[in-house]
Amino acid sequence: MIEITEVPSPFCGIGTDDLTIRIDGVVLKVIENGCAINTPAFEQPITDISARVGGKEVSLEFAIAKAAELLKETKLPIIGGCATDVNGMRGLLALADRCGAVVDNMNFTGARNNFLALQDSGWMNTTLAEVKNRCDLLLVVGTDLEAFAPRFFERYLWNKDSMFLDDTSQRQVIYLGKAPSGHASTSPNGQKPQVVECASEDLPEVIAVLRALVKSQEIRANTVCGLAMDDLQMIANQLKEAKYGVVTWAAGALAYAHAELTVQKLSEMIKDINNLNTRCSGLPLAGKEGDQTANQVCGWTTGYPARTRFSRGYPEYDPFLNETATLLASGEADALVWVQAFNVNAVPPESTIPTIVVGRSGMTFTKEPDVYIPVGTPGIDHAGHAYRMDNVVAIRLKKLRDSGLPSTAQVLHALEQAL
Repeated sequence: MIEITEVPSPFCGIGTDDLTIRIDGVVLKVIENGCAINTPAFEQPITDISARVGGKEVSLEFAIAKAAELLKETKLPIIGGCATDVNGMRGLLALADRCGAVVDNMNFTGARNNFLALQDSGWMNTTLAEVKNRCDLLLVVGTDLEAFAPRFFERYLWNKDSMFLDDTSQRQVIYLGKAPSGHASTSPNGQKPQVVECASEDLPEVIAVLRALVKSQEIRANTVCGLAMDDLQMIANQLKEAKYGVVTWAAGALAYAHAELTVQKLSEMIKDINNLNTRCSGLPLAGKEGDQTANQVCGWTTGYPARTRFSRGYPEYDPFLNETATLLASGEADALVWVQAFNVNAVPPESTIPTIVVGRSGMTFTKEPDVYIPVGTPGIDHAGHAYRMDNVVAIRLKKLRDSGLPSTAQVLHALEQAL
């Protein structure tokens, strides 16, 4: 039994790197600095050590040969999930190029709200280090930040030392839309966040009015979507008076049609504030289950994020037509490879086409896939790299135990070679 300190996490998205893990054989226990996301992810037990074909245990070599047989005659396979580390994603793209597959990250539908706004008009975003050292006002839009990343406030807002602030406990926090689920956003001196609640589907109108108020445009109404105009005016004034305001949102939480227009409106409001005598930046929330890693590696390899197909011998990007659900519903896809090395509950969508799962040990399925190959988890069973939510840091993940499970990269490389 040993203890390893300063363990980085690939699960929470914010790059926590101070966990202490007790290791007893292949059993892990988080004993310091865990949270509701990291602790169960690290402590997930190993239950599957052998590959399965048709529900029966087989050797790894036999499973790879069977998977290659299923993929060999396909015309448009999908490689979905995409929850892996940098090397796993490299192997995934090589396999996609080999068999002419569509690559689609499971979280891309939410991320699409960000990409469409970025591609159309750009944005001004910041990093976690800048938040830690400069932010004096945080506006959280449409999401429960405490639930998304339980240790965000502890690590990046209520940190004791800051390069440009004398007292971080004086930072202001405003929630617009959803209220926080806990008390992490309450400052060390007891100051609670300001909360202005509204329904998610009302955010497009609310954000449009907020931007107008930031620009000092006249609004004749007294309320918008049930919110008092004075409350929105208060937020606008605080954004303009802050020395370094940060606006954060989770694109996947904006679950309504054309949510990319809300992201664009927020991004344009941030630009408006920077035209005044102050600074403001955006901070999109992401980084869980390898979504930032998938888009980063796909980006530098192909020039595009996920939702890219290789069926014509070169990468083609389409954020709508290359969606897994669309291709399955239309019958265009003829095989599914599901890559998910982080979350045992994120199983592939049920379908009638041949399904190959390269996933974390412990997955349970309503319908057993044709091939299931359990793999090690990056940051637990093997070393690796994963990008955190701000895309500027590739976290160096540690190997904590010897489980005997192969990495995703090893399995996908062997499958590519078999083809």
